[in-house]
Amino acid sequence: MIRHLVFPVIVLTGALGCRDKATRDAATEHYGLGRPATSAEIATRDVDVGPDGAGLPPGHGSVAEGASLYAAKCASCHGPEGQGQLPTYPRLIGRDSIAEGFPFARDPRLVRTIGNYWPYATSLFDYVRRAMPQLQPGSLTDDQVYAITAFLLSRNAVIPSNATLDSATLAAVKMPYVGRFVADDRRGGREVK
Repeated sequence: MIRHLVFPVIVLTGALGCRDKATRDAATEHYGLGRPATSAEIATRDVDVGPDGAGLPPGHGSVAEGASLYAAKCASCHGPEGQGQLPTYPRLIGRDSIAEGFPFARDPRLVRTIGNYWPYATSLFDYVRRAMPQLQPGSLTDDQVYAITAFLLSRNAVIPSNATLDSATLAAVKMPYVGRFVADDRRGGREVK
C-alpha cells in the first residue's frame, strides 16, 4: 500500500510567510486529502543550504572518492568527462571555455557549467543532495554528496585535486565568477509585474 503525504500549502504573507495550524488544518479538511505534515516530517525535508554554507550537514568527501562515485552515479547521464549527453543532461565541466569576461548576458548560446557560471559552491552541494541522481533523488549520503561536489569542483579547476570537503572547507570555496552576478534587489508587491 502506497501512502502519500500532502503538505499544507503555505501562502506567503509579509516577511514570515507562514499560516497558522488552524488554517492548515482547515485546508486539509476542505479538500479531504492527506493530513498536515508533522514537525518531524518537515524537519527531514528541511535540508536547504545557503550560499554562506548555513545548513551544511556534518560529513566530508574527497576528490578521489568523488571520482568513483561520479563514475557510478553520474556519468551515465552527464558523460564520463562531464561533457553532458543529449540536451536533457547538461555539461558540468568546462571552465576554460570562457577565457575573458563574463559574456553570458550577451550570448545565451554559451554553455553554462559549474566552473564558468555557478556563483556558489554550496549551491552545487544543495542541488546534488536534493535532486541527484535523477532517478533516485535524495539517495546519496552527505559524505557522498561532499565527495561528488569535491570531484566536480576539482574538475572545474576550482579546488585542488587532492582536496577534501566538509562544511567549513566547502563554505570557504570562492567560485571564479561569484563577483560577476548582480544581486536582485527588487521588492515584491503590486508595483512588480
